[in-house]
Amino acid sequence: MDTTPTQRPRAAQVEAGGAAVTLEDSEPLFDLAAALNACGYDADLDKSAPVRAKVRADMNEALQASDAARTSRDALCGYIARHRANDMGLDVGQYVSLALYLSPPPELTPNVSELDLPPQAAAVVNVLPLLRTFADAVDLHFIWVEHRAEYETLLRRVHDPMTQMILATNIYLHMPVSTYDGRRFLVLIEPMLSSNLTNARIYGTDYITITSPDNRPEGDPVRMEEIRHIYLHYIVEPMVYSRSEAMERIQPMLRGVQDAPLEFFYKSDVEALLTECLIKAIEAQTFVIAAPHPKKPNIVRSRADLEPYDTAMLAYNSETALERLRLVDSDERQGWTMTGYFYHALDLMAKTGDGLRDEIAPMIYGMDVGGEEHHARQIMFVKEVPSDPLHPSPRPHTVQGMDLAELDLMKGDDDGAARLADKEMLAPDGDHGRAQYILARIDLMHGDAEKAQEGFQSTLKLSKDPRTLAWSHIYLGRLYDMMLPPDRNRAIAEYKTALEVRDSRPDTKLAAESGVAKPFAPPQRPGQVTPKPSDDDKDFDPTGKKEKEQYKPPQ
Repeated sequence: MDTTPTQRPRAAQVEAGGAAVTLEDSEPLFDLAAALNACGYDADLDKSAPVRAKVRADMNEALQASDAARTSRDALCGYIARHRANDMGLDVGQYVSLALYLSPPPELTPNVSELDLPPQAAAVVNVLPLLRTFADAVDLHFIWVEHRAEYETLLRRVHDPMTQMILATNIYLHMPVSTYDGRRFLVLIEPMLSSNLTNARIYGTDYITITSPDNRPEGDPVRMEEIRHIYLHYIVEPMVYSRSEAMERIQPMLRGVQDAPLEFFYKSDVEALLTECLIKAIEAQTFVIAAPHPKKPNIVRSRADLEPYDTAMLAYNSETALERLRLVDSDERQGWTMTGYFYHALDLMAKTGDGLRDEIAPMIYGMDVGGEEHHARQIMFVKEVPSDPLHPSPRPHTVQGMDLAELDLMKGDDDGAARLADKEMLAPDGDHGRAQYILARIDLMHGDAEKAQEGFQSTLKLSKDPRTLAWSHIYLGRLYDMMLPPDRNRAIAEYKTALEVRDSRPDTKLAAESGVAKPFAPPQRPGQVTPKPSDDDKDFDPTGKKEKEQYKPPQ
């Protein structure tokens, strides 16, 4: 998941008080997409909006008329060929990421330091001088202006169905109308890209979706269900990550998905896994079957006039309920093991009439973690899952090295994790920083605070990975908080240093900010007195003992 540590990309820079949800186009994105087309990118050309073929024809005309233009095209295409990824989606995605950080033509320069560009974008940033030369040689800005009206027409076609989708989602979740509060959901359309490809990025607090209209004369010209999925991330993620302290109790759910065909990202981050399961449950609850909705008769003279309609509605609702349960089962078999729990919890939400903002706390705190983990272990997982626009990957992530050690830690196999970390420390070219970080965490789990502190300090000298460094500072801050007496000043200094490392992942940021706000309190163990919950969820017991029976899904 791409993030930006300092500035937002140009596409996401807005004025305070503006709209939180916007639909736009982007000339830098057009320039890079046009360049890809000039260099042989033909994916789904026959399904694309007609403007794509027109722009390609205009570029070909300019190339035929100028030897300089052809020379610039050859240099540009040579660079693109040398930097081709193994997967078409990732290949195009790296240029999409770069486009989001560019100033408008003719400059086409990054509006952040190259060190702050996402890795995908940084890998192809040297294409920009070649792109500027090519754009000037074929007069790409003139082509953009000439076809701007067609882009505006496509924007209007997407606007109404997207507005209806946002409104329907907000109504179901009882969310207020979005206004700009520093966060933004942005949809960019670019018909020069494949209509079967949806790119999504999360840069800090900006959720950006890049989609391409197809050539259908009627209906939604874009994949509205994928735009809705990213919008649900925009809505749900802040609610989940604001309760990161509650995730300690739900951490065992990761054990039940280690054999699922999910990306390692979801197998190692319980907040991300829970968020996706909740989103899948919302999508299942609002799923609409393809059959037409029965129409109530306009004229009703007696009860008998309504009987055909009532029968049709009963059949329609039964089929809808069945299809929704099938969707839940399919999601769980893909690895989203908490989908069923949240699906039934959303049923309760609908009955009480409350919104997700009010109900998400009892959903999280009321989960019977042991029961849900047992349920996850009974699921027969499928072999493959659909691609994820937020985490595209050409093939499943091979778990090895320190990733394998992390999995051992999650399973409770401290000895196995320690053996792998020790082996990595002995390897001349091993990831010594991450291995030392894992060993320090094992020492901390075994109660050896002094040795753990030395291990985290050694990690800071050995590692260059921002996430490993940030969490080492967080753990050091927590150790200072738990000293007798606590060294609060040094703890705050460590938490602030973790923020300065700019890992930019929500769990890291929230853990560090929480440490700055108040001293760290260790998780409760059996037999310990449960502390008073935080004010934001004061009515709920963080252990879940009080609420879990009430919110436990039916067998």
